[in-house]
Amino acid sequence: MEQSSDALAQLRAINAAAAFNRWCGIEVVAAEPGSATIAMPWRAEAGQYSGFLHAGLVGALIDTACGFAAVTLVGRVLASHYSVNCLRPAVGERFVARAKVVKPGKNQVFTSCELFAHSGGSEKLVATGETLLLVVATGTEA
Repeated sequence: MEQSSDALAQLRAINAAAAFNRWCGIEVVAAEPGSATIAMPWRAEAGQYSGFLHAGLVGALIDTACGFAAVTLVGRVLASHYSVNCLRPAVGERFVARAKVVKPGKNQVFTSCELFAHSGGSEKLVATGETLLLVVATGTEA
């Protein structure tokens, strides 16, 4: 499937505006309607006591990728619920989250994601997750 330059530009602009994403070093790698791929390099300050990527950041990568996938179809969203399944320690030089919209709706969007650790040219699945996102109407105040 051909990558949508509009979706990629849109997500890169959103990503650049998010201070947390900048702190993490998250980059938008690919985007098309209904899917998004983001990546983050390993950073020691993102690790937990055993040297693995902290589970909080595992969740953040899954939540962010899912939200970005949803944005490509419905615009602004807000996480209502998300779940993460940690399958193995997240150890690698780079982490890549690939998310897709499972079912878009007028008020809510269901998404899923797989998170991979890249190290020495290999890729290992380290976590999966799902999110339920609420569509935020334009002009809605928090």
